[in-house]
This record gives sequence, C-alpha cells and structure tokens, in this order.
Amino acid sequence: MQMMTRDVLLEMEQEEEDDEDGDIGDVPASRRPFLRPHTLPSSLELDIRDQMMVSSFGTLGSQQDFQSPEFEEFNGQPDSLFFNDGHRRIDFVLVYEDESRKETNKKGSNEKQRRKRQAYESNLIHDGLQLEATRSVLDDKLVFVKVHAPWEVLCTYAEIMHIKLPLKPNDLKTRASAFSNFNWFTKVLQVDESIIKPEQEFFTAPFERNRMNDFYIRDRDTFFNPATRSRIVYFILSRIKYQVRDNVKKFGINKLVSSGIYKAAFPLHDCNFGCPSEDFSCPNERYLLYREWAHPRSIYKKQPLDLIRKYYGEKIGIYFAWLGYYTQMLLLAAVVGVACFLYGYVNRNDCTWSKEVCHPDIGGKIIMCPQCDRLCPFWKLNITCESSKKLCIFDSFGTLVFAVFMGVWVTLFLEFWKRRQAELEYEWDTVELQQEEQARPEYEARCTHVVINEITQEEERVPFTTWGKCIRIALCASAVLFWILLIIASVIGIIVYRLSLFIVFSAKLPKNSNGTDPIQKYLTPQTATSVTASLISFVIIMILNIIYEKVAIMITNFELPRTQTDYENSLTMKMFLFQFVNYYSSCFYIAFFKGKFVGYPGDPVYWLGKYRNEECDPGGCLLELTTQLTIIMGGKAIWNNIQEVLLPWVKNLIGRCRTVSGSEKITPRWEQDYHLQLMGRLGLFYEYLEMIIQFGFVTLFVASFPLAPLLALVNNILEIRVDAWKMTTQYRRMVPEKAQDIGAWQPIMQGIAILAVVTNAMIIAFTSDMIPRLVYYWSFSVPPYGDHTHYTMEGYINNTLSFFNVADFRNRSKGNPYSGLGDHTTCRYRDFRHPPGHPQEYKHNIYYWHVIAAKLAFIIVMEHVIYSVKFFISYAIPDVSKSTKSKIKREKYLTQKLLHENHLKDITKNMGVIAEKIVEAVDNNLRPKLE
Repeated sequence: MQMMTRDVLLEMEQEEEDDEDGDIGDVPASRRPFLRPHTLPSSLELDIRDQMMVSSFGTLGSQQDFQSPEFEEFNGQPDSLFFNDGHRRIDFVLVYEDESRKETNKKGSNEKQRRKRQAYESNLIHDGLQLEATRSVLDDKLVFVKVHAPWEVLCTYAEIMHIKLPLKPNDLKTRASAFSNFNWFTKVLQVDESIIKPEQEFFTAPFERNRMNDFYIRDRDTFFNPATRSRIVYFILSRIKYQVRDNVKKFGINKLVSSGIYKAAFPLHDCNFGCPSEDFSCPNERYLLYREWAHPRSIYKKQPLDLIRKYYGEKIGIYFAWLGYYTQMLLLAAVVGVACFLYGYVNRNDCTWSKEVCHPDIGGKIIMCPQCDRLCPFWKLNITCESSKKLCIFDSFGTLVFAVFMGVWVTLFLEFWKRRQAELEYEWDTVELQQEEQARPEYEARCTHVVINEITQEEERVPFTTWGKCIRIALCASAVLFWILLIIASVIGIIVYRLSLFIVFSAKLPKNSNGTDPIQKYLTPQTATSVTASLISFVIIMILNIIYEKVAIMITNFELPRTQTDYENSLTMKMFLFQFVNYYSSCFYIAFFKGKFVGYPGDPVYWLGKYRNEECDPGGCLLELTTQLTIIMGGKAIWNNIQEVLLPWVKNLIGRCRTVSGSEKITPRWEQDYHLQLMGRLGLFYEYLEMIIQFGFVTLFVASFPLAPLLALVNNILEIRVDAWKMTTQYRRMVPEKAQDIGAWQPIMQGIAILAVVTNAMIIAFTSDMIPRLVYYWSFSVPPYGDHTHYTMEGYINNTLSFFNVADFRNRSKGNPYSGLGDHTTCRYRDFRHPPGHPQEYKHNIYYWHVIAAKLAFIIVMEHVIYSVKFFISYAIPDVSKSTKSKIKREKYLTQKLLHENHLKDITKNMGVIAEKIVEAVDNNLRPKLE
C-alpha cells in the first residue's frame, strides 16, 4: 500500500462556529503524538506511525493541494452496493449538503466548512481509502460520498485492531444435546435452516500480514465480511484529521457530523427489508432478518443469533442473546407467580380477617380514629372492605412461597446465563477481546502527560496526572451525589403532597359505606391518595430521566474513559444509580417507611414539624405497594413502546412526506438509508437500562406483586420483536462493534439479586400482615392470651386495633380538635398498645414484642436459607461448562499447532531455497577450477 507521508491540514484563523465546543482534539499538536497504538508490535507501530504522522503544517494556498473524490451519476441500480464500476464495495457513506446550493448561503461560514470537508476527504484518500461522490436523486443539494477500503488498507488495519480472522474450518465434533430426543417438539420453534443457513465455524487468530498465507483466504472480496469492513473503515474515519488551529488538531467523523459539516455517516443495509435484492450477489441478510426475526408471525420462534451477530456485530448480538435468555427464564417465574396469584384468588373468600372487616356488626361498628388533624373525621372500618378483599389475594401464604422461589430463580438465571455467555464468547471469537480493544479517539487526543509504565518500564502518554484524575473523580462524584439528592428531594415532595391530599380527600369523600354506591366502595381516601400520588410520581420520574440522561453523559465525557467499554461501563453505573433511586425510591418509602413511624393519636409524629405522618390501611401497605408497582411498570412499558415504535415511525413518515415530490424516482440504497433514523452509539445502552430496571421490579418487590414476572414476560416477548422491527426497518445500520459480555450490567444484576432477598424478606415481615396473623393464630388466639379453645383467626381484627380515649386528643396548645365531631368517647387505631386506664396506657403491649421478635426471626431465617441455597447453586454450577472449556483449549492448541507448522514449513522451504543457492554457488565456483 502506498500512503503519502503528508496529511492535508488547514491552518485557520479564529472563528465563531462549531469548533468552539471543542469536545475532542483540543490539545496542542506539539505536545503529543497522534494515533499511538497501545498494543502494536514495535516494528509495525513505527512503520504506521511514520505513515500517519504529520511532517509539517502549512497554510493551504490553493485548491490544487486537495485530492477530491470523483463525481459519478447514479447508474439507476437501486439495489447496488458497489461503486459505479460494479467491483469496489461501498463500506461507508458520508452525506453532506453542498454549500454552493444552500438557500441561506453564508459565504464565510460555508467556505470554511467546505474547506474542512475537502481537507478531511483528501486525507482519507491519502490514507488509502477510495471515494466516489454522487448527487442525491431527490434533493440536488445533498451529496453522498461513498467510501471503499481496498485490500491493503483492510489488512493493515485488521492487524492494528487485532481482528480475529479464519485460519481453517473448525473440524471439532459437537456433542449431541441431552434434549435431542425432543427435537420433534423444538423444531417448530427453530429458524428454518433452509432459509437461514448455519454459519460455517473456523479456527481463528489475530490477523498478521506477515502470516497472510496461514489464513483461510479463498476470495479477497469475501475474506472480510461487510460488518468487519465497516468497522475498519469507521476506525479510520474516527481518527483522520482535517484542521489545525493554534497548533491544535481537529479530527474525526463524529466531530464533523456534530458540527454540521456532514449530515450523516453510516454503513449500508444490504437490501430492502420488504423484498430480496435483484442483485444475485447480495446475501439479503436484512430481508432474512425481517422475515424470520422481526416479523410478527415469527414471534414464537427462536432468534437467529448467528445472523444477528454477523449483520449487526457482536455487541447487538449479545444483547439479544441475553434478552432472549432472560425472557425464557421469565416463563418459569411467570408460571409460578400466576399459580401463587390463583391460590390467593381462590382462597380469598376464606379470609377470616377480611370477613370481619366487612361484617356490619364488627367492622361496621368499629369507629377508627381520624388520620389527620382537625379536618379528618372519625370513620368506620368497613369502608376498607373492598381493599381488604383485594389484599387477601396478594397477602397470602403463596406470597411467601413465591418470594423464596424468586430468590432461588434469580440465582439460577444469573449462573446459567454465565454459562451461555461463555459459549457465545467461544462461538463468536470474543474470548480475548480485552486485548484487542483500542483507545477511544477522544482519549488519544488528550494524551499529553508522559508517565512510566510500571510493567513495561517504558514511556507512555496519559490524558492527565494522578492528581488531575483525583480531581476529576471528586467532581464527578459530587455531581452524581447532587442529582441523587435532587431525586430524594422530589420524593419528599411527593410525600408532602400525599399528606396534604389525604387531608382533602378525607374531608370531601364519603365517611360511611352503604355497600351500594361504587364510589363509596372503591374510592376511599387511602385509594385516591395512592393512585394520584403514583401517577404524579411516574410523571416526575420521566421528567428527571430526560434531564439526568444528558447530565450523566456530560459527567462521563468529563471523566474521559480510555476505551469504549470503559466509557459505557462508567455511564452505566451513573445511569443505573440514578434510575435506581428515581424508580425505586417511592416503592421503598411505601414498603418500609409509610405507617411505621406514626406514633399514636394522642402523640402523632409530624413531617417537617407540620405534616402528620400518613398511616397504612388496617391491613397494611402491601396493596398500596402493589398499586404503585402496577402503575410504574405499566406506565413505563407503555411510554417506552410509544418512544420505540411510534416516534421513529412518525419521523420516517414525515421524512417521506417531505420528499413525496420525487417519490416516483428510483432512489439508490444509500439515499433510502439516509432517510431512516439514527440509532446512536448509546441506543443499545438504553435498551439494557430499560430491561435492568424491569429486572429490579421483578425481583426486588415481587413479594407484593406475584404477577410482575407475567407482565415482564409479555412485555419482553413484544420487546424483542419491536427492537428487531425498528432496527431492521426504521433505523440505519449501526456500525458493528465487538463485545465480550453484557459489561457492567452483569454485576448490577448480581447486586440486585442479593438485595432482592433482603427486600422481599422485609416486605413480608414489615409491609404485609402475615407475621402478626401467624403470631395471633399460634399464640394469642388461645390461652393464656386468648379466649378461644382452638387455634383460629377469629377476633384477629379486634385484637390488632388498640383503643384510644377521645378526651386525650391534643393539638399542641389548641386543645381538643375533635370535641365537636360527635359523641364518640373512644376510637380505634392500628397498633399494639395498652388501652386507656391501664397502668402503662398507650405503651406497647406484649403482642407488639412477640410480633417484633417473630419478624426479626423470620428475616434472619429466610435470608440465611436463601443465601445458603444461592451459595450452593453458585458453587455447584460452574461459570464455564466443561465442554466449552475443552473447546477453547482444543482450539487454542490446534491454532498454535497450525501456525507453528506453517511457520516451520516456511522456514524449511526458505532453508531449502538457501541450500540450493549455496550448492549452486559452490558448484559454479568449483567448475572453472576443474576445467
């Protein structure tokens, strides 16, 4: 490959335009080398450094210094993926608007943009890429620059990027599956192999140009598949320079797109998703993915993961593999959850304590104390009849069984996913990916400080010193903490809203239930407050999400992680920490704080010295927690589907309407793709985030809502196909990226799994009424504490409601606020305290201490049992299966053996040539003497 040793750069004056943001590349060129590979062999590194370093800078005197792409007319072949010559494949497309044809032509600004673009394209040509420009068929202001990487460029950068490529076909035999006898059943779920043929497996190794003969090269045009070609070209585009100003370099296609010099940059889809290409050389992979993966009729089929990985890259492939596996495991959880729900539903009529609440002679005669000061009236217990019936469905023995099951289920899911992930690492050649990953160009641009590597004892450049790194970490941590405190402040605001609104509803809604008016039956003050507060909480969550998303990206950019994996992991931790507080804080409040610190009617606890703390229903706060989870999970699923389906579809529809005048014209593939939506490099990040938040709802609070796994299962089945549909039909093809695993999401899920055991145990102990009921049944329903001759739940409601003397009400210095609200002398409230007149009146009674002891014992026993089972499962199930370990070792051995044998053959061949030359030389020297 012939590369010119001088790049074309622009020396430009100060200007007020896109470069003021300076997101990358704002480092004096004299203070750092550019594009220093971190893992290159020294000889190759020096060779490439010599080719890519800038030897001099100068003011561009004329346009003759530029090498520009040649303009070609569209050849009328809409499915073509090649230049007009039909041989050079289009690996990437750049789109810009011709400055000379812009309607608002600012000569100064447009001229500078044009010169930057020309300098950039000239440097692309200098670096070995081949360009061809074509004007738009529908809009003559748009120009499409098609980029092709020739063989020499691909080989050079494949070695720089340590890309693994085929050595020889894999001849290892695969073991028969243990479920091979059930192939007749699973065949219906499999993708038809006659339509999507299985990929041939190869032994692979990092590409080296000096060992090119060792690789399985049958055809140079297909040795690098389209995804690999696009990845290599994007690597080059991200690092090519286009300007120097005040000795500061500007570089990279991302900078040019964000500043408006280019409108877009993307690889091409290989065909239309609705019909196969007319070009017989086209593999029609997009059409096959739409037909067998994204189409609704394929909703029951397994995903063609190998084809997804081949077309979109390993990063997207591993996401869909994880999402599919998570959905499969949810099927088991959903079945058990529905069974527990049906158990509660069938036995709801046998709920003795609910019957007592609804009974007119029991609940109808129990007068409850006001739950707020002055405005709240006395109320009868039976107005909570309907909510108590619903509570019987969720607060049953099945809930305890399901909570224990989910603690084991989440461990099984994580451990089996590790095994599946290890299999994909082997099959997709990502076992040693960490050694291959290159530094981000934004990181390379700021490497100005020289340090000594502790391992190699050689000089290397880093973006900041240790002290500078500490300052950045402190600033970023402070920013994250500030936003978390802001979320907590919003939660406190919601709590204050609940307290204020409860007073209003208590004063306005009916006080008694006659059993006929549906409003009186269902719309109690507690229910109205809970539903409205949950809706407002959901709206605030969505607003804060939008704001913090931008803040988290800004903080992560300021941190300047080295690799793309480090960048995404850092952003992942920030976003999840925020989302965790944002989504789950209201649920934690209802589950563990509401109704726990309320005092008693004569001495209530006040929030901020003004608002009286809110209380739970007589049956506890479990039903309210269920309501909160239902609204947030359901609202989040609806909102996300609107964003994922309607938003890109509407945008594409608007784009098509704008170009309707030229709709009858035949448009090329690159122009069709340009009018699709941009996914963005963080598009997959938000898909992961959505699913992990759902995973938290399914595991952390599942004891209060057994149907959560079922809702998640239905949502995920649709989510897989919706994501597939939008990627294949609504979005441009993304740049393929490598990924070894799901990154920081794995430890996040492990942390959620550990926390879920604690939260579910505490929900059953402190939020539900199960422990007080069990204590009453086994201890306080029979002598010496009870009056019944046998164990029973009769009398439970009367036993768990304490008495209060109305004359003891006080409102600080204002006297008794309820003196004019009837002739009630006593009222009841939810607590375990001694009645008035007792030597220890209003102090906690023996029942309270029995319940507390039982709750603590239950939490300790449940946690230790589940953690023991989790530890045993984690120990018993290895992260990598024995067969996968054997395959990895076997492939590594055969690969090394193959390379060694080929190397020996080359040496033997060279030695034979040398020996022949020596013999021939000796023979030539001896022959004259003999003559």
